[in-house]
Amino acid sequence: IHTFGCQMNEADSERMLARLAARGWGVSRDPAEADLILVNTCTIRAKPEQKVFSLLGRLARYKHARPELVIGVGGCMAQQCGQDMLDRADHLDLVFGPSQVDRVPDLVEEVMRHRRPVVSVDLDQPPPRDEAPPLGPRDGVSPVRAMVTVMRGCSNFCAYCVVPFVRGPEVSRPADEVLSEVEARVAAGAREIILLGQNVNTYGRDRAGEIEFADLLTKAGRVPGLWRLRFVTSHPKDMSPELMDRFGRLDNLCPSLHLPVQSGSTRVLEAMGRGYTREGYLSVIERLRHIRPDIAFSADAIVGFPGETEQDFADTLDLIERVRFDSLYSFKYSDRPGVRSAGFANKVSEETMGRRLTILQARQRQITLNRNQALVGRTVEVLVEGPSKRQPTEMTGRTSTNKVVNFEADLEWIGRLATVRIEEAYANSLRGAPAT
Repeated sequence: IHTFGCQMNEADSERMLARLAARGWGVSRDPAEADLILVNTCTIRAKPEQKVFSLLGRLARYKHARPELVIGVGGCMAQQCGQDMLDRADHLDLVFGPSQVDRVPDLVEEVMRHRRPVVSVDLDQPPPRDEAPPLGPRDGVSPVRAMVTVMRGCSNFCAYCVVPFVRGPEVSRPADEVLSEVEARVAAGAREIILLGQNVNTYGRDRAGEIEFADLLTKAGRVPGLWRLRFVTSHPKDMSPELMDRFGRLDNLCPSLHLPVQSGSTRVLEAMGRGYTREGYLSVIERLRHIRPDIAFSADAIVGFPGETEQDFADTLDLIERVRFDSLYSFKYSDRPGVRSAGFANKVSEETMGRRLTILQARQRQITLNRNQALVGRTVEVLVEGPSKRQPTEMTGRTSTNKVVNFEADLEWIGRLATVRIEEAYANSLRGAPAT
C-alpha cells in the first residue's frame, strides 16, 4: 500500500490493511511479488496528483509482467476523478473513494472474480458499525502509537478546499464506538492514541444527543494504560473554551496542537472563507499558552492565494514571528476542480508564489531550528516507537510536544517512556542519549 497525504489517509490505509489481513492477505515488501497493489491518494493540491500518476506509470511494468496483478487507487483523488482514472491509466483494476475503505476486500474479490475494472465512489455509503480490528506489529504498523478516527468528512467549504467534495459532509462516529476502539488499541499495546477528523472540534454536532469533543477527550483520557493522547485536525473558529481548558485538566493530553492558520492576513482569511480573523487566531494561541505554557504549535499555511498582496504576505510572516511555530507545513496555492477560488480573479504568478514560499520556509526553518536548539542540554521524556529508519542501531520516538528524538538503544526500549538528554538539534529532529 502506497499512501499519499494526511494522517486521515494513513489511518485509512491501516484500516484497509486490517480488513485485508482478516481475509488472509499478507504484506509484501516487493511490488514485483505482490498480488495486490493499492495507492491511497490525496488531491488537496496539484503536486500530490502528479506524484500519483508518476507512480502509476512505474507500476505499469508489474502489470504487464503479471496480468493477474490487481492495482487499485483509492482516496480523495480517486473520489474526484472516478472513471477518468481508468481512462488515464488503463492498467488500473480498481478505483474507490474514502467512504469505500472498509469495502476494499469485497471490491478486490469482485475484480478477481469477474476480471473487469471496478469503480466505487459512492459518497452515500454509510459508515460501518463494525470497526477494523487493532493492528499489531506484524502488520508493519507501530504498536506504540495508534490512530482512531472519530469523524469523517467536512462541512466548512473553505474557498480553496476540495475535501468536502471528496469526503462528504461531517459524520461523527458514536462516542461508545470510538471509546471501544481506543480501549482495544490500548489493550493491543498502544500507549499513544491520536484522535482523527477533518475538524474534530465539531465532533458530535451532527448527531442528536452526542457528547462534544471536549467530553470525548476526557473519556478517552481515562482509558487505563493510555499514556498519551493527541488529536488532529482543529479548526481555529471552532476552538471552544471547554476544549482549550482540557489542556490544563487532562494529564495525558499532550501539550501539542496542530492549528492550521493558512494566512496571517484577515483580508485573505475572509476571502478564503475561514471564519476567523488574524486577531482571533492569535487570541486562541495566547489563551492556550496561558493554560499550558509548554504547548507546541504546528500549522498549515498557503502562499499566493488569489489576490494576496505583498502586505498580505508580510502579515503572514509577521504572524509566524509572533507565534513561533514549532513546525509549519507551507504550500503554494493551486486551483482545485470545483472550488470557489478557482474562479477568483487576481491570480498570483508562479514566480511570485515561489519567491514567497522560499522566504516563508527559510524563516520557519530557522525558527524551528532555534526552538529545537533550546532543548540541547535538557532531558526530555520520549515514547520509544521503534528503530530509526536511517540508523538501525538507534531507536526513535517522540516527546510529548511531538518532536522526533533519535538515540542509541536496542529493541527492548520499544514501548517505553525513556528519559533522554538532548545533545544535538537539527531542523527536523533531535539526537540524544539515555539519561543516567
